[in-house]
Amino acid sequence: MDNIERRQFLKLGIYSSAGLLVGSFFAFSKGNDKIDVLEYDDLLKFDWGYVVDTTKCIGCGSCVRACSVENSVPDTFYRTWVERFEIDNHEIVRVDSPKGAIESFKEDNFKSDISKAFFVPKICNHCYNSACTQVCPVGASYHSPDGVVLIDKAHCIGCGYCVQACPYGCRYIDHKKGTADKCTLCYHRIHKGEEPACVNACPRSARIFGNLKDPNSKIRKILNQRRYGLLKPDLGTNPKCYYIGLDLEVV
Repeated sequence: MDNIERRQFLKLGIYSSAGLLVGSFFAFSKGNDKIDVLEYDDLLKFDWGYVVDTTKCIGCGSCVRACSVENSVPDTFYRTWVERFEIDNHEIVRVDSPKGAIESFKEDNFKSDISKAFFVPKICNHCYNSACTQVCPVGASYHSPDGVVLIDKAHCIGCGYCVQACPYGCRYIDHKKGTADKCTLCYHRIHKGEEPACVNACPRSARIFGNLKDPNSKIRKILNQRRYGLLKPDLGTNPKCYYIGLDLEVV
């Protein structure tokens, strides 16, 4: 990115791509990483990543509700959601996510004989080799200098190519605005030292967010100490959402 592009990025403001939201219903805490962004080069000190510990998720849906309010997500769409996996004694697997789990889960898929069950939160993987940015015909989907995949709503034409290209089903078309939309890791919050809404809302600390470039950050220490898995690693997208305790049944 040349100097002209750097000045343009700073002029627009690092929060404009995600949309600055004011007056959240939640009182959010500060994150674990020190934030000090005064100029473009400061952004290069960060590479934001995400960890999900599936062994801690209880499927309460607090993350989905917090995201919906914080980001004014349209009804029937979700920037993050939770899937429930249930396996019976015959090894039959059933997966559901009623309303994205925004109202949690009320009934089992099986009436009896459940041998195993667990929850898996899903979110945009902010891939290093993202398919969505590659197919956008106008360059509206892009990587920020600090490693977040964002959408420039001023240039998005709502063609839906990125929605189709995402192998994780993380994008949707906001029909009221006529543009694509998805998780931004609450970009308007993270450079104020605040965690994404979903991370702060989780009562079990099943979601961990932080700077992958900082060897002393909580997320980097976890990744150095724990075994983790990735969703669809064979596709070569190099996702940045790392899963602890990921079962083989999860796709």
